Amino acid sequence: MCGLIGFEETNFSSGLSTMKRKWFLIFAFLSMRQLMAFSPRPLPLPGSKRSLLKVCPSIQMVIAFPSKKTLLSKSAHPPEGQRKQEAASMRQEPPRDLQVDTKACPPPVTKRQERNRMQIAAIGLSHKTATVEVREKLAVQEHNWQSVGRAIAALPSLKEAAVLSTCNRFEIYFVTNDVHAGIREVTEYLSTTRGVSMKELRSSLFMLSEDDAVWHALRVAGGLDSLVIGEGQILSQMKRCYEIATEKQGAAGKVLTRMLNTAVSAGKRVRSETGIARGGVSISSAAVELVEKNCLQDLDLDMDQLDICILGAGKMARLLVQHLLPRNVKSITIVNRSQQGADNLASMFPDANIKTALMDSMLEMVGTSHVTFACTGAMEPILYQENLEGAMQRGAMLVDISVPRNIDDVGANKVEGVKAYNVDDLKAVVAANQARRQRLVLEAEELMQDEVQSFKEWCHSLDNVPMIARLRSRAEEIRIAEMLKYERKLSGLSAQERETVERLTKGIVAKLLHGPMSHMKTVDPELSESEAVINSIRAMFRIL
Repeated sequence: MCGLIGFEETNFSSGLSTMKRKWFLIFAFLSMRQLMAFSPRPLPLPGSKRSLLKVCPSIQMVIAFPSKKTLLSKSAHPPEGQRKQEAASMRQEPPRDLQVDTKACPPPVTKRQERNRMQIAAIGLSHKTATVEVREKLAVQEHNWQSVGRAIAALPSLKEAAVLSTCNRFEIYFVTNDVHAGIREVTEYLSTTRGVSMKELRSSLFMLSEDDAVWHALRVAGGLDSLVIGEGQILSQMKRCYEIATEKQGAAGKVLTRMLNTAVSAGKRVRSETGIARGGVSISSAAVELVEKNCLQDLDLDMDQLDICILGAGKMARLLVQHLLPRNVKSITIVNRSQQGADNLASMFPDANIKTALMDSMLEMVGTSHVTFACTGAMEPILYQENLEGAMQRGAMLVDISVPRNIDDVGANKVEGVKAYNVDDLKAVVAANQARRQRLVLEAEELMQDEVQSFKEWCHSLDNVPMIARLRSRAEEIRIAEMLKYERKLSGLSAQERETVERLTKGIVAKLLHGPMSHMKTVDPELSESEAVINSIRAMFRIL
């Protein structure tokens, strides 16, 4: 509600008693101090009989104080009729010359704490927090990442979501305006849809928010949170998470898109600027090391005596072949659902004698091999006690690097001569490599600090995007208005010359705005000074 209060000298001295005038002066002085705290500047208005005029931008009220001469006047009270007439005149509309220009002094920016600020959070589990038995219950195949992400983003407190599911982790990144409610809703969703009790989930899940969630995502992409530090496959998986979440049907919005892109960029930078990825580290390489370490104990055979069977023909199978060939194993057979997939993998290694077979002959191939690696996309075990007991023709090692598990290792270990391993058994193998990589981890984390800071500055800029847009709009209005003033003088210019003038004026405006806009993009909204900065820019450029 806009209002204006003004007192003429004569009205003030004649309408109030001496005592009332004193009390009014005290009240007006105290009120004036409060109003000055909110006013960016005095508003000079015409009229010599009014002094010390100030404007409050939030309530648009003007108070005019009487002069010292009037306050000291001791004139007698006017007649009753005159007092009524003067009182009536004071209730009339104020003079036009005292109207306040509301555009010149807009209301202040809404306080930061009163905004619904979007927050990033992450919830999930990994080889560090949950066993493979729990991880496989939450595992989601890649072609379902998008649909699960959409379902999670549709929860009441969530705005955006993205899913990452690998053999060693299941993670959900999301944006919400209430982290506690968001985590509760996601946890309940996982419990309901994946058939895992809330008690089991709570004991296995990690929950992160804000900077911790962003830092975690970058460490994951950089391979610093992997079972095998520096492994390269997780970067490809994080990139797929970004691509799937940002597709047309994906559930990532502006914030998650930027965060996932930052994570992928950080992962690439870590691998290119440090030596953390050297040595071909991966789950597949750790699995081959496990066999190399235990084959003599389990089978009484050396690596060059082993017949190898690989179930699956994907990236992990390819990495297995890469790490097996330098160890001169006796033979390698790739077993796959499609003949084309198996042949394609074999063709990548033309100098190696690699055989192929279909899944129909899986048990025959497994039964005649010394070591079988399982890395298919099956959601349930394909090797278990019952089908192994009739198939095994010799002692064998079964190494499962899939999640969900392809081999029921508990049942398989009951079969005579069989020793089964799952992905959690790789921890002992990689422990020896971790110590010498710790120095590289510190180097990688130092690089990631730069990426995190860059992302935080971008998040801060989001709070000021509306003001930046209005500042640009206001500047463009002024530019166009000035161009119109000189329309007649510019009428003789050719189209090319007019285009040159347009570019010139736009360039000048852009240069002038660069400083204020750059400052607004970097100011931290959590700092008390940021609101003052925004209000100052509003006042200087007269932006509503």
